[in-house]
Amino acid sequence: MSNEMTLTIVVPAKNEEHTIRDVLTDCFKYTKNILVVDGHSTDATVEIARSLGAEVIFDNRKGKGDAIRCAIPYIKGDIVVFIDADGSHDPNDIPKLIAPIQSEEADHVSGSRLMGGSSELHGGFDECFRLMGSSFITACINWKFKVKLSESQNGFRAFRTDILRKLKLKSDITTIEQEMIGITLSMGFRMAEVPTHEHKRKAGYSKIKLTKVSHKYVWSLIKILFMPKPGFALASGQ
Repeated sequence: MSNEMTLTIVVPAKNEEHTIRDVLTDCFKYTKNILVVDGHSTDATVEIARSLGAEVIFDNRKGKGDAIRCAIPYIKGDIVVFIDADGSHDPNDIPKLIAPIQSEEADHVSGSRLMGGSSELHGGFDECFRLMGSSFITACINWKFKVKLSESQNGFRAFRTDILRKLKLKSDITTIEQEMIGITLSMGFRMAEVPTHEHKRKAGYSKIKLTKVSHKYVWSLIKILFMPKPGFALASGQ
């Protein structure tokens, strides 16, 4: 790490024994301070993470947002990177993800699959609806805050740790990605995007069931668009 800033990498994981070894091995190139937040896996995810030297804590079984919030008190670095355990994110993109923070140009940096490409999207109906929903949410955020983000749902992102702690996040599920962006911008902190490539999932399956949570994305977006004051936090569980 340059500029004398230390780094923590946080990896939310649940039943990712087939991919987490490779993800963590690459992450250890950039810091020894790696925190795995496990969703009470029933496979060897925890054992593999600990064998590689990662610290492991457990979430409250509520979802990815809950896992991220559980990690915040344990973050030791000046910068924190969140990366998925399924191999879809490339740890070798971490240096460019944190560069705008190191150069004091941003407080929160999001990886963009639209800028960096995706090997996961193949033109099916699921991908179509996923992209349509994501694009609509991003367009609304851009309109509200007069910014030009290309996407709002990528879990690969970096923060200045002190700024992250000020956001007072509340989401329990993957709506936390758009909550992070909405509150960052509403509080006047600086956002940036860098291109990152999304790789095809190597094993396992997505834990997100859009048919069950789509209404929560809509409700989360409504609250972001009509925040009554800077730093307004979304209702717990959204």
